[in-house]
Amino acid sequence: MPELKVTLLTYTPEPQKIMAAAAKLCYARADIDTVMEGLTPEKTEGFIDMLSGLGHESPMEHMNFTFGIENVSRSLLAQITRHRHASFSVQSQRYVKEMDFEFITPPQIEENAAAKQLYLRTMKDIASSYNSLADNLKKANIESGMEERAAEKKAIEDARYVLPNACTTKMIVTMNARSLMNFFKLRCCNRAQWEIRELACRMLKLVKDVAPNVFCNAGPACVRGGCSEGSMSCGKANDVRRKFKKSGN
Repeated sequence: MPELKVTLLTYTPEPQKIMAAAAKLCYARADIDTVMEGLTPEKTEGFIDMLSGLGHESPMEHMNFTFGIENVSRSLLAQITRHRHASFSVQSQRYVKEMDFEFITPPQIEENAAAKQLYLRTMKDIASSYNSLADNLKKANIESGMEERAAEKKAIEDARYVLPNACTTKMIVTMNARSLMNFFKLRCCNRAQWEIRELACRMLKLVKDVAPNVFCNAGPACVRGGCSEGSMSCGKANDVRRKFKKSGN
């Protein structure tokens, strides 16, 4: 199975300083020309701590983080795009032919020999059907007078309907820090689906490396307070808190 790969491609320069500058402008006499001046690491940390204590989150929106994400399923894609305060660029199945597509195998299937055998056979059958459909439709399109490249594009556009949620994809995702905090709250939780939880935890580690004060308390809701899942709680809040404090995730 292809391995999940997450890269922090770029982010707002001096992200913590720009957040502190926004706070300084809100709460102190400062001009735009001088708002970045005097923000030592200690003062920057102080402004961030103050904002955290006040629950004032809008200055976090000035920090953007862009990730390259590879080898995740189309199932995960459906989940992550529900986070609407984000920008997504995803490899298209309309323009890119899925020849012998790679796919994600859930751990529960991987650990069950009979289930894995059935799963792999199903993926093989789907790949065969997809290729046959694409070839058949392309031939028909050419026979109808279409140019070859356009004929293939139109063929794979319709052949993709048989592809499974397991099919891998890659994307570039940009979120601001405030959106990321909400993303981590929901997706680092034990109640989140396993694949997007692993992705969220890796993303959290990457942003902690470049903005440690901003994301020091990031993670599932129970890291900063009580569990938000109510009767659906995993019941392991203390274990989760220890895990995130110990691992940096």
